[in-house]
Order: sequence, then C-alpha cells, then structure tokens
Amino acid sequence: MKAGNKNIPQYRRLYELIRKHINEGVYREGDLLPSENELCSVYGLTRPTVRQALAALVQDGYITRQQGKGSIVRKMPQGIGILSVSGTTTALKNKNLKTDIIEEPQIIPWPDNFMFGLSGLEIESGCIYMTRLRLLDNKPVFYDISYIPAINLPRFTARTFRNRSLFDILRKAYQVEIKGGEQRIRATKADSEISGHLKINTGHPVLHMERKMVTNRPELNIYSSIYCNTSEYSIYGTF
Repeated sequence: MKAGNKNIPQYRRLYELIRKHINEGVYREGDLLPSENELCSVYGLTRPTVRQALAALVQDGYITRQQGKGSIVRKMPQGIGILSVSGTTTALKNKNLKTDIIEEPQIIPWPDNFMFGLSGLEIESGCIYMTRLRLLDNKPVFYDISYIPAINLPRFTARTFRNRSLFDILRKAYQVEIKGGEQRIRATKADSEISGHLKINTGHPVLHMERKMVTNRPELNIYSSIYCNTSEYSIYGTF
C-alpha cells in the first residue's frame, strides 16, 4: 500500500480502504471480500496485518467471517451518526454541504443539568465543547453543539474541523467508532441566538435533537444538541 501517513498502522490503512469500498457500494451486503492471500498479494501486506484489518472490520460490524467461506459484507445502517437531509448523499458528492465553525473546540467543565446522565470518568475528564453551522447550498440548515469527553484525545482542540467530518476525524485519528446511540427530538421555537445562526425569524419553528452516540471506547460517548431548520429540507435517515 502507499505510504500515506506514516503514523497510521498498515492494518488501519487497509481497514479504511475496505470500509470505504463497503460504504461506496463496491462491496454490497452478502458479497465476499477477496481472500487473505489475495489481499496480501494486492496490497503487499503480511498475513497478520491483513488478519488484524479484517478483525477490526468484524468488531465494527462491517463484515462477518465464516470458516471455509471467507469475509462476508454485512448490511450497515446508512447514516448512523449522520444527521441527514433529503439529497444529502448527492449534496456531499457535489460538495454543496459546508461546515462552518462558530466556536472552536475548547475544554470546559460540563454544563449544569446536562441533557444526559454522565459517568464519573466523563465528569472528571471535562468536556470538549464546540459549535458548528452546517449549510446546504449555502443555506444554514443545522446548528450543532457538540460535547465530547476529554478522554485520551490528544491535541483534539488543535485540529481543523471546518468542512470536515467530526466522526471521520475521530475514527481515523483516534480509532473511535460510533456503534449506535439514542436521540430525543421535539419541536421548539427559535430564540434570538438560534434564529441568528439559522437566518430565520425569532419564534420560527425548528426541530431540536438531543443525541448520545455510543462508541467502541467505554465511557467515551459523543453528545450533541442540534437545531434544524426544516423549512426546505426534510430530515431522514437510519439511526
């Protein structure tokens, strides 16, 4: 495989490549991946490296392995951990979805009366807080407030998040995978702050989503409070 970022292990680069091919439909549900020997030959990797990449794909739910048959692609939820709107896939491919950073990531104490219960470790570690505005066709659609426990995420606040996926950064830089979660959705009216970000009148109806994303790291949950202007775009997606 190409050298790429030397800080990323070889197995992880193979993992990311296969994961990308699964998400893009190169391999579909029920398809067999190339054999271990074929992957070793194509990418110039050792068998232990290939097996480590396949084991990580099994752990994260992308494939199953059957003795005598090989690695089989599983059906993955489309949009888990992604707040999607009608046409999001097309928008992403056309680069019409943009992310502006309103408040850069900073470590703060957790807010009082937080929307979800927190573990002792989360409380002790503090909170990485950031706010983002997502625009579709240059129209603000989502105002996203993120809360991330500051648990073994070195130099997280120094990273660039403009027009980048938070979950991609967590996965590629820290091997943090979203496994599932829960969310609460209710209708509300935009106050002056929300209306200013979303460019709507104060009192305009918006959807408010409170989300807890469970990851592959115990006690490292990703929390967000998202305000959605659904005047022109309907919300959909599998969670």
